[in-house]
Amino acid sequence: MIFENIRNLREDCDKKQQEVADYLNIKQTTYSKYELGKINIPIEIFVKLADYYNVSVDYLLGRTDKKE
Repeated sequence: MIFENIRNLREDCDKKQQEVADYLNIKQTTYSKYELGKINIPIEIFVKLADYYNVSVDYLLGRTDKKE
């Protein structure tokens, strides 16, 4: 599964993958694989991303169009 909302949010905020990876305390290559759906994203990473972008986890998962 590709998580388009995660990539779109990052791009909308003019962030580089490395910046987000640093916030999450992971390697940039790992973060890239999350965006591409090559590896599963742990729930704690979803929660951190939701906090970082001030959106709901459901939005990140594509379960809703409402950001909050």
